[in-house]
Amino acid sequence: MSTYEYKVVPAPNKGIKAKGVKTGEERFALAIQELVNEMSAEGWEYQRAETLPSIERAGLTGSTTEWRNLLIFRRLKPAQQRADTQKDSLQLLAERKTDIFPKD
Repeated sequence: MSTYEYKVVPAPNKGIKAKGVKTGEERFALAIQELVNEMSAEGWEYQRAETLPSIERAGLTGSTTEWRNLLIFRRLKPAQQRADTQKDSLQLLAERKTDIFPKD
């Protein structure tokens, strides 16, 4: 069984300027492309984009809901972490088995 770790990063708010990229839509797409490629170079696989509410303070006593755009990535945990997780899972199963079938 594969074990993953996840990373959530804020999506870019605006595009980036580049040669040959003229419209706002193209600049925004380039900003997302750069971020996804950067994360991919570090071993992260893009999963999905989410828009989630974030309650933040407004003034002294008030609060407001801001909607945040997030990008979610995942990658396999390093081999040692996977081995430790599998060992813990096997140990847990062994403990459960002894609970079900007590030794007499």
